[in-house]
Amino acid sequence: MTVHRNFIGGEWIAAANAAPDINPSDVGDVVGEYARASRADADMAIAAAKAAFPACGRMTPQARADALKTIGDEVIARRDELGRLLSREEGKPLADGVAEVVRAGQIFSFFAGEALRLVGEKVASTRPGVTVEITREPVGVVSLITPWNFPIAIPAWKIAPALAYGNCVVFKPADLVSATAHALAEIIARAAFPAGAFNLVMGRGAEIGEALLSHDDVAAVSFTGSAATGRKVAEAAVAAPKMKKLQLEMGGKNPLVVLDDADLELAVEAAANGAFYQTGQRCTASSRLIVTAGIHDRFVEALTAKTKALIVDDALKPGTQIGPVVDEAQLDQDLRYLAIGKDEGAKLHWGGERLNRDKQGFYLQPALFVGVDNAMRIAREEIFGPVAAIVRVKDYEEALAVANDTPYGLSAGIFTTSLKHATHFQRNSEAGMVMVNVPTAGVDYHVPFGGRKASSYGPREQGGFAVEFYTSVKTSYVLA
Repeated sequence: MTVHRNFIGGEWIAAANAAPDINPSDVGDVVGEYARASRADADMAIAAAKAAFPACGRMTPQARADALKTIGDEVIARRDELGRLLSREEGKPLADGVAEVVRAGQIFSFFAGEALRLVGEKVASTRPGVTVEITREPVGVVSLITPWNFPIAIPAWKIAPALAYGNCVVFKPADLVSATAHALAEIIARAAFPAGAFNLVMGRGAEIGEALLSHDDVAAVSFTGSAATGRKVAEAAVAAPKMKKLQLEMGGKNPLVVLDDADLELAVEAAANGAFYQTGQRCTASSRLIVTAGIHDRFVEALTAKTKALIVDDALKPGTQIGPVVDEAQLDQDLRYLAIGKDEGAKLHWGGERLNRDKQGFYLQPALFVGVDNAMRIAREEIFGPVAAIVRVKDYEEALAVANDTPYGLSAGIFTTSLKHATHFQRNSEAGMVMVNVPTAGVDYHVPFGGRKASSYGPREQGGFAVEFYTSVKTSYVLA
């Protein structure tokens, strides 16, 4: 089987080691063999990015915009092919895979426009005869470290702004989703950026992470992953001889509040979507369902019926709504949390069984806990699987308090027909993103993404706010 190589300095470079990419819907299906970079490979990529930085800075905004638009157009044109590849290696249903590819293409196209909109200011000084110019410049070499759950969208929303604002990129995707990352790298490689402006290094963080985080020539690090790993990333980047600009997205334990006056059908649909779709493997998933007493029993009954009807099967099979868990390690973690929940005294109301399908894969029945206390581990720790915990509360005031009682603060939602409660929740929710009568999972690409508390650190991602991380402000004083 052909080994897919890393992309460094404008060339496809072989590595000493490689690893198979396994289809979680069918563990007998090897998607491909992908290189695993060494520390030396990472150092080479950083050196290539540093060497390319002056040329990147000399590119006109139009040239950067054209190159990004070319990438976005090709990604969208190949959405069916790339979506199938993504779903085959990650396990999300094919429709979701195709939709994610389209979103990635839209992100590149959006930042093509942003490359032309980078503006500064010219203001009068407090001193006679002096003018002040405020401009933005690229930060330099940026390390981009992405997770496996969105194999093309999250790389896109990091790579596109980095290149739009004149930086050079060293991109390390999660080891489980090398195929999609490699396919995206092939598209970017054909765009008209200088050799070394974009580099792909595949492999394990344990092998190449130190270089990406601590190397003197890396100016900034953007990471998306677990809170535990995010803390290690922060420690390494800040402890480096040259402190890095840092951006961390680290998950959530997101509440969805359902009040007595909610539209029951809409609330149930949103809860099932947020908790179980894409196998619950989303940092914005509705893992805590906080339901007031007057609607609790009807909500549980309706959500149980909805959950039982969900079709769990091969990601590429027509009609599949829930695909497999991404790999055996993640499945084991999900099963451990199911046992923890029962040991803590919560009732596993439905689901949680490992499933068999036509082909061997990592299939798990969506699980619904009731009788959950918000102090339980299943209500406080991110499981990252199709597991929802229902917490019963007496009224809106208790619901808000429980929703905010979490170390995380990424996304929070509420279902209500009360403008008073919706407005109060929007203003008082301790989350970076608030959803009113829509699922907690699912965001637009042209607006800021990020949270508070343990969920996020540093400037927001996506939209026009991305400029805060990928540029540095310069203030110049000029005597006329």
